Amino acid sequence: HIVRLREELDREREERNYFQLERDKIHTFWEITKRQLEEKKAELRNKDREMEDSEERHQVEIKVYKQKVKHLLYEHQNSISELKAEGVVSMKLSQKEQIEKEAELHKGVRTLKVDLKEQELSNENLVKSLKLKHDEEITKLRIDFERQVREIEGKYKKKMQVLREELDLRRNTEIHEIEERKNIHTNTLMKNHEKAFRDI
Repeated sequence: HIVRLREELDREREERNYFQLERDKIHTFWEITKRQLEEKKAELRNKDREMEDSEERHQVEIKVYKQKVKHLLYEHQNSISELKAEGVVSMKLSQKEQIEKEAELHKGVRTLKVDLKEQELSNENLVKSLKLKHDEEITKLRIDFERQVREIEGKYKKKMQVLREELDLRRNTEIHEIEERKNIHTNTLMKNHEKAFRDI
C-alpha cells in the first residue's frame, strides 16, 4: 500500500508540474499580447500628434496670409494719404493714378483672398483626408486586434479542452486500474477465506 501511495503521489506531482508549466506558457503568451497592444496604442498616439502638427501648420499659414492682406491694406491707406497731400494742379492726374493704383491694389487683395480661400480649402481637404486615413487605420488596427484576441481565445479554449480530455482520460484509466486491483484483492481474500473455511 505504501508503494502504491508513493506512486500515486509521484503521479500527482508530475501532473501539478505539468499544469504549472502550461500556466506559465499561457501567462507568457498573455504578456506578449499585452505588450503588442501597448505598441499599437503608441502608434495611435503618434498619429494623433501628426494630426495636431498638421493643424498647427495650417493655422500658421492662414495667419501669414492674413498678415499679408493686412499689410497691403495698410500700404493702400498710406498711398491714399500721400496722394491727397499733393497740390490742386496735379489733382486730376493724381486721381487718375490713384484710381489705377486702387484698382491694382483691390485686384491684388482679391487675388490674395482667392489664394487664401484656395489654401484654406486645400488645407481643409488635407485635414479631412488625414482624419479619414487616421480613422481607417484605427479601424484596421481595432479589427486586427479583435481578430488576434479571438485567435488567442480560440487557442486557449482548444488547449484547455485538450488538457481536460487528457486529464479525464488519465483519471478514468487510474480509476479502472484501481477497480481492477480492488477486484483482484477481493477475489484473493474470498479464496483465502474459503480455503481457511475448508481447512476448518
